[in-house]
Amino acid sequence: MTASLHQAQARADAADHQLAATLAERSAALLRALRASGGHDPDALRREGDRSSHDLLVSELAAARPDDAVLSEEGADPAGRLAARRVWIVDPLDGTREFGEPPRVDWAVHVALVIDGFPVVGAVALPALDEVWSTVPGPAPALRPAAPAPRLAVSRTRPGWSADLLRQELGAELVPLGSAGFKALAVVRGAADVYAHSGGQYEWDSAAPVAVALAHGLHASRLDGSPLVYNNASPYLPDLLIAHPAWAPSVLRAVAGGQPQPTVRPADRT
Repeated sequence: MTASLHQAQARADAADHQLAATLAERSAALLRALRASGGHDPDALRREGDRSSHDLLVSELAAARPDDAVLSEEGADPAGRLAARRVWIVDPLDGTREFGEPPRVDWAVHVALVIDGFPVVGAVALPALDEVWSTVPGPAPALRPAAPAPRLAVSRTRPGWSADLLRQELGAELVPLGSAGFKALAVVRGAADVYAHSGGQYEWDSAAPVAVALAHGLHASRLDGSPLVYNNASPYLPDLLIAHPAWAPSVLRAVAGGQPQPTVRPADRT
């Protein structure tokens, strides 16, 4: 954790943390109801899920925090975002593909507040599990012991070069899952030890999961160990590491000097 991150954390208040958790839960409830309503083909269900969750989050943030900028995967990039110190970064439906494949549970809702580039407030809802993980202040969570060999959360369709490398170097067991948020929360929840993503993502894919991971005592960085910084002119992020702190040094050593990062933005962002 850097001094800048500590300073940014100090600029958030308890109401910000609670707002993120409340909005993630409200979107989760909306999406659960929509999925259960029937009468949609998968593509129509996905479109309606993206749209309705986006509308809820953006309208509620505009009402609750009118002076803050909001960057949503489903919305236009707002004018003036780069000059704003406080930016909410949301993914209204992370894992749209999995949402349209009932009864899959590996999809999520992300709500994060970035202050001076750092994700200091966050909530990730796992609607199908009726869970919300957040940065709401409370007793320090106890880390579960790390597994003897790392369990590596990976994309179920495109694991990426880091997965192959960690399987070879560390004997990692691959755990294929859907959305980025669900994979990140697998580490928070103790169902995996590492989420190393090397296929490229966007800021809304990781801002809230990173905030939650840091609040739960996990390591979060780029694959080269550098800090994750948000609210950039381009929202594209080439890579991500969320890991149990016992495994983070070994993972960083294993991926050092790995395959060059892609120059083409990915079609599959989870």
